Amino acid sequence: MKYKIFVDGQHGTTGLKIHEMLENREEIELLSIKEEEKKDINKRKELLNSADLVFLCLPDAASIESVSLITNDKVKVIDASTAHRTNPTWTYGVPELTSNNREKIKNSTRVCVPGCHASGLIIAMKPLIVNKLLANSQKLICHSITGFSGGGKTMIEDYENGKFEDIGGQRPYALSLNHKHLPEMKYILELDEAPIFTPSVGNFKQGMLVMSYLAKKDFQKEISRKEILELYKNYYKDETFINIIEDNETYLDAGLLNPMKCNNTNSLEISVYENDTDLVIISRLDNLGKGASGAAVQCMNLMLGIDETKGLKTVKN
Repeated sequence: MKYKIFVDGQHGTTGLKIHEMLENREEIELLSIKEEEKKDINKRKELLNSADLVFLCLPDAASIESVSLITNDKVKVIDASTAHRTNPTWTYGVPELTSNNREKIKNSTRVCVPGCHASGLIIAMKPLIVNKLLANSQKLICHSITGFSGGGKTMIEDYENGKFEDIGGQRPYALSLNHKHLPEMKYILELDEAPIFTPSVGNFKQGMLVMSYLAKKDFQKEISRKEILELYKNYYKDETFINIIEDNETYLDAGLLNPMKCNNTNSLEISVYENDTDLVIISRLDNLGKGASGAAVQCMNLMLGIDETKGLKTVKN
């Protein structure tokens, strides 16, 4: 049996990556739409309703429109936009999130893939909140740096064709402190307030670091880095795509943390650093892997009853 898969928005960065990941899989039949037909609503409606599973790699409004065009109740949907990430009728696409979220994804017909920045923060912070080490009232502070591929075609062209002197190195953005991933961060972590979050784009194509800053006095009990690592190892035990880094010295390259080491995999690595009073917890992932297309394919595998890891690579430690 072949599963019919349609990527609505297949010409964007995430859609192209999903196509690339699925095009040689023997159990998948990719339904495609020509560039000149992508605004033909009737053609899109036909494809949306003839697929077993649809990926939506579109702006929010277009994703909502596509869902409204689906009249076949057997069609499963994975949305990569921000449109449905705080909608309680949709399942959040992190199988590792809680003990029952993998089963929810398996049994769901509507799954939303997390934002890349949100994935890094949520996967790092969820165990601390679930185990009541951090209160829901905690005001989280987070910064990230990501490759320019996350900015889409225009940004990719700017970086690949521009001069370093004009573009520069690391550039923070969303400095209104109202980034589009904040609502899902607050919602999924069940926080009283959204985090303070500043993202930045670096002069490299893909890969990312998501860095969360915590004062030890903010924890609900006295805890050490070693105890936090043990908690993470227990929470994410047997998880193929979540790696907990214990030996920071071998993890760093000459004392530096390379954001690109998880590229072209679906892995997310968590490392913890401390001094006497504070901690920084860092998630490293591929913004196009566990941060986007890889996460979407992982959810697809679960929803179709396929081996969850099929077609996905992990970091070899």
